[in-house]
Amino acid sequence: MKRKPNILFIFSDQQRWDTVGCYGQPLDITPNLDDLAKDGVRIENAFTCQPVCGPARACLQTGKYATETGCYRNAIALPLDANTVPRYLSQAGYEVGYVGKWHLASTGYDSNEDIGEVCNYETTAIPPERRGGYKDYWVAADVLEYTSHGYDGYMFKDMEKVEFKGYRVDATTDFVLDYLDGYTGEKPFFLFTSYIEPHHQNDRNRYEGPDGSKERFKDYVPPKDLVSNTEKGDWEENYPDYLGCCASLDENVGRIRKKLRELGLEEDTLIIYTSDHGSHFRTRNKEYKRSCHESAIRVPMILNGPGFRGGKVVKELVSLIDLPATILNSAGVEQPEDMQGYPIQQVVDGKEVKWQKEVFLQISESQLGRAIRTDKWKYCVTAPDKSGGMDSHSDTYVETFLYDLEKDPCELTNLVKDPAYVKVREELASRLIKRMKEAKEEEPVILPAK
Repeated sequence: MKRKPNILFIFSDQQRWDTVGCYGQPLDITPNLDDLAKDGVRIENAFTCQPVCGPARACLQTGKYATETGCYRNAIALPLDANTVPRYLSQAGYEVGYVGKWHLASTGYDSNEDIGEVCNYETTAIPPERRGGYKDYWVAADVLEYTSHGYDGYMFKDMEKVEFKGYRVDATTDFVLDYLDGYTGEKPFFLFTSYIEPHHQNDRNRYEGPDGSKERFKDYVPPKDLVSNTEKGDWEENYPDYLGCCASLDENVGRIRKKLRELGLEEDTLIIYTSDHGSHFRTRNKEYKRSCHESAIRVPMILNGPGFRGGKVVKELVSLIDLPATILNSAGVEQPEDMQGYPIQQVVDGKEVKWQKEVFLQISESQLGRAIRTDKWKYCVTAPDKSGGMDSHSDTYVETFLYDLEKDPCELTNLVKDPAYVKVREELASRLIKRMKEAKEEEPVILPAK
């Protein structure tokens, strides 16, 4: 019987797709990721399903949309009884481990929803029952930006505090390498590695690249959407450090691959690299994400290993919600009926398959919004009388954005009130409602923009 592959998930935070060379980044930022894509599979059009940290993570751990798990915004813990990817894999004979930022153990703030008991593990050890089924190896912090900065900080190995020195990406990788060095090979492993970079450091209100990033990347080429937007945001002062974070992530992908080769594990290990959302650098709202725009929702996604080799480029629209099904498929585990998404293997194999024609997004905190992204269109609606932090759903939405991505890739011309696009909006509204119902939401009314 053929051994099941190891699966190593490498997750960055707030990383735009265009920071990676194989997606068009002109500077030599990501030679290791480019090499990963050269030998593996690159998803050209990959998107988050919820552009904020906690909800995106809940989706990724469960294969369910944020409103299905109840984790519709940050500061809502993953339900204790949630059926998660590591739990399915444990049952299938896998060793399951987690390193880095968790962001799914604590519940706080007011809500109009039933979000369960208030609990706070933001700076303390996370008890085993709140780890989502990761039971064999655990080095993490619930809100890593509260227990560390770009340099120095602490996490928890099981229930014991572990301090680290040096740059945070390097330290996180050190724990990954420790796991691999101690791996016995008795079972295949699923190791989820969650970096916080290139996310901004909250308490310092800036991005923190490795020392020297500002000089090293001062000759960057700014993304067109940032340059052309009427809102300047803060990218001019932050982009070199942002790229420094991304370069460090890439260097550490290289460290991990080197260790896999040294241990003879590379051939049998599937590596998945992606991010929870992007960053628009305050050009679309008052912070960095929580928006339907490409800069907030489009992410890099590269897979390399068993079933994902050959330097292929997948053009189909893929969502983070498709990754849980993809992981289970790789592990030979049947996808549960209540799990959303589609195994990416279907489009990698090159067979004629019925694949989604749009990706669906739920947006919270900055707004209570829903959106779809097709090959050509971006269509977004928001609930006018609801709070994105207090409410998870609405029975009424109003059209807010419509962009023609073929003619307007930087999303500068909002067509949501243009009478020439009434039929387009009607069709997209119908498609959006269908996707909302598939996500177990009630069918809403969508009103035209005022």
